[in-house]
Amino acid sequence: MSSTEGFRADWANKDFYNQLGVKKDASAEEIKKAYRRLARANHPDSNPGDAAKHDKFKSVAEAYDVLGDPEKRAKYDEMRKLYAGGGFRGGFPGGYTNTGTAGGGGVGFDLNDLLREQASRGGGFGDLFGDLFRGGRQQPRRSQKGSDVETTATIGFNDAIEGVTISLRLTADSPCADCKGTGGKPGTKPKVCPQCEGAGFVTGSAGGAFAINETCPGCGGRQLVYDEPCPTCHGNGRGLSARTIQARIPAGVKDGQKIRLRGKGAAGENGGPAGDLFVTVKVSPHRLFGRKGDNLTIDVPVAFDELALGADIKVPTLGGAPVTLKVPAGTPNGRTFRVRGKGATKADGTKGDLLATLEVQVPAVLDAKARAAVEAYQAATAGKPLRSKLFEEA
Repeated sequence: MSSTEGFRADWANKDFYNQLGVKKDASAEEIKKAYRRLARANHPDSNPGDAAKHDKFKSVAEAYDVLGDPEKRAKYDEMRKLYAGGGFRGGFPGGYTNTGTAGGGGVGFDLNDLLREQASRGGGFGDLFGDLFRGGRQQPRRSQKGSDVETTATIGFNDAIEGVTISLRLTADSPCADCKGTGGKPGTKPKVCPQCEGAGFVTGSAGGAFAINETCPGCGGRQLVYDEPCPTCHGNGRGLSARTIQARIPAGVKDGQKIRLRGKGAAGENGGPAGDLFVTVKVSPHRLFGRKGDNLTIDVPVAFDELALGADIKVPTLGGAPVTLKVPAGTPNGRTFRVRGKGATKADGTKGDLLATLEVQVPAVLDAKARAAVEAYQAATAGKPLRSKLFEEA
């Protein structure tokens, strides 16, 4: 039967009157006073680290959720009476026959009578017990993961290739350091919020027959208030905290790449895990080397004769011993040589290559001997104009 959704039989076994320390015929005012007294004495903000009082506060809040509401209290009393008489021992809800009579050997009663009575008030079985066992008041806030934090870090070219550990100073929202998140002036005593009466929420209309629960504006959902607010956070319980962490930037990181560091973000709420830290890496340029994907690049100056006659040319590598390029005779200007394994570290741990591009350098000044040699070469090649094809194609 779908109308029993949310049923919690364990509530029928709990004595909420005993938990609040009041008699079953206690007045609403007596119940409220008992709750306030116990909530104040056992509230987690007033007893940090005391697990026993934290559990007591939860049980007191649970009891007041029911007994503090006249309609819920009446339904709870009715349910307790039925349970004590065996009305639910036949296997609720499957222990009821199609006629609504309790089965399984329990004390029988006509369930349809209850349904007809509730229907005459415009409700059904779910209205009769649903709000009681689902709880109409705000439940304790669940643990929540902290917010993610983003920052930017600038590292050197060599550090990007080899990997580096850097220090990051972060500023994030956190509980106020002076009041420990309570919002009250240190040394002052809290009291139950008069606006929500310690529930942590207020009920507002959503239009028509619907109502919604909203965080109490008086206490911000903390259930307690202080006559004197914390002078540091002005009563909101939040502040900014600065901390320095060590972050490992992996080898091979690229300029503009975003690194995710799990658990290094803002602290979680109510025991929840911390968020993540996202670091956008900016890489400073190098005087000699460039980068193309996982490969490093370098422009190597050469003389005309080295390309024309061939030569062995030494080329530096980043952070390693130089390598020798064997340049064949007649190599054209601008040719790129590939040196395997001398590039940046890849994601799989292997390395890219070094791409060395040869660039002929024309001397700005020639001495007499060099000029004579160049003029002799010019005379020897005078019959082979290099630009003749330009005019043929034009």
